[in-house]
Amino acid sequence: MTQQNQLSEWTATVSSELPHLSKPQAVVLAWWSFGIVMTRTCGRTTVAAFLALLVGHKASTVAQRLREWCDPIERKRGSKRQALDGSTCFAPLLAWLLRLWPTTTLALAVDATTLSQRFVVLAISVVYRGCAIPVASTILPHYQRGQWRLHWLRMLRLLSHAVAPEMTVVVLADRGLYAGWLFRRIVRLGWHPFLRVNPHTTFRVSSQRRW
Repeated sequence: MTQQNQLSEWTATVSSELPHLSKPQAVVLAWWSFGIVMTRTCGRTTVAAFLALLVGHKASTVAQRLREWCDPIERKRGSKRQALDGSTCFAPLLAWLLRLWPTTTLALAVDATTLSQRFVVLAISVVYRGCAIPVASTILPHYQRGQWRLHWLRMLRLLSHAVAPEMTVVVLADRGLYAGWLFRRIVRLGWHPFLRVNPHTTFRVSSQRRW
């Protein structure tokens, strides 16, 4: 199979698995992801040059489409320009992955990664064979640490729509992210919290009085 055919098949798959995307959105998302995998880089210039050879367009034209995918709506061209809310892809992306999932047990990792003192990425990922496959994320300024709670709760709620009730879901987090509200939300969803706790944390079984 030629790379052109592979790109066409991948574009059709992306459109099918993420049906809420418009056709232009699905096409550029397929281009981006296919180009990154094939070139092993996320550099726009390299990906655009590779894709231009496949689709028969100028590299500058392809680069423009790739750039506009990441641009805010006011910087996009055309009268039908749209902004994509990335959170609308969380549940469809997880549902897509689960259709290929070999078991009824799922492990989700909750993690916060900082970029210097500028940004923090809040991510929820599916754990598979030593790797983490991100299915939901939120990027915030580093100083907004006190506002993480609503974002974690929102991402967990959105992902829960893609998980069948019969699945056993384990949610893992490092002790820096432990919080009572996170524990309670995980339990409320019918999932199992595996959260590393701080040394001073105490627990009490709900049916008992002793801590």
